[in-house]
Amino acid sequence: MDEGWVNLGCYRVMVHDKDTLALYISPGKQGRIIRQKYFDQGRPCPVAISFGDDPLLLTAAANSLPWGKSEYDYAGGIRGQAVDVILGKHTGLPISAYSEIAIEGDCLPDQQRREGPYGEWTGYYASGERTEPIIKVKRMMHRNNPILTGAPSSRPPGGSDDNLVRSAFIWDHMEKAGVPDVKGVACFQGRFFTAVSIKQRYPGHAKQAGMIAAQCGAGAYLGRYIVVVDDDIDPYDMNDVLWADVHEVGPGQRHGLYPPRLERPPRPSDTERQKGFSTRAVIDATRPYEWMKDFPLASGSSADMKEQVVKKYGKFFT
Repeated sequence: MDEGWVNLGCYRVMVHDKDTLALYISPGKQGRIIRQKYFDQGRPCPVAISFGDDPLLLTAAANSLPWGKSEYDYAGGIRGQAVDVILGKHTGLPISAYSEIAIEGDCLPDQQRREGPYGEWTGYYASGERTEPIIKVKRMMHRNNPILTGAPSSRPPGGSDDNLVRSAFIWDHMEKAGVPDVKGVACFQGRFFTAVSIKQRYPGHAKQAGMIAAQCGAGAYLGRYIVVVDDDIDPYDMNDVLWADVHEVGPGQRHGLYPPRLERPPRPSDTERQKGFSTRAVIDATRPYEWMKDFPLASGSSADMKEQVVKKYGKFFT
């Protein structure tokens, strides 16, 4: 690419024959923008695909770094040392030296094949089929008896390391956008549900926090529900978040529904007119700032008290 950096992303590839793959990248993703720059010039886009990678690279590639920042640098920064790479002989792209299988090829601007359906991380075969550009494979490297690690495309678990990393990205984006006193961010069910805890400082603070969490680079893609709670609510405890939601917000009060935008493959709940669009709800589940001091006190033990009880009587717990 003409800007001198390399993007890593988790994108879909489908095998058609011995040297042909179909490639799908969601609209707006950095890899798709880069590919389109090549296509606009009538040039094939060089692509390297790595299978069975270091989990740290997989985590980095699945999250939204700012434009121009390489996921190799991000992963190396976390580990405290550079990621070992080799330069592909066909593309010249850096490929993780510890890949189990690596493929190099050209994504062509003038050839397409059908792609899908695909069992996605949502847990459904929901995206149907579409026509997508192909990759012509030019070179392949592999280990004998490769071990293919990765993230199974199935119904998501209750939590994952990827959720923790995405939570941190959203928190970082919010602070950089000027939202003060963010106390916690937690993502549930992949990208679909985000809880944000803040210490309210002014009228509108909660709505500002919710809108930015919904629309920042790390939170915009496929976000469906954003719930903002006060700082006495643990955003990582779904029961705590739901308690704040059902007791501090009445139906129709302080909810915002925002119109759909084209941004991703369809989900099973979409109607025909909604295909490929995403609508989100931002829910302000904080105490109203204007009469926060008069709001009824919450009953129950404090976190401090619970900790003391566990410390004293924990040996009797089964």
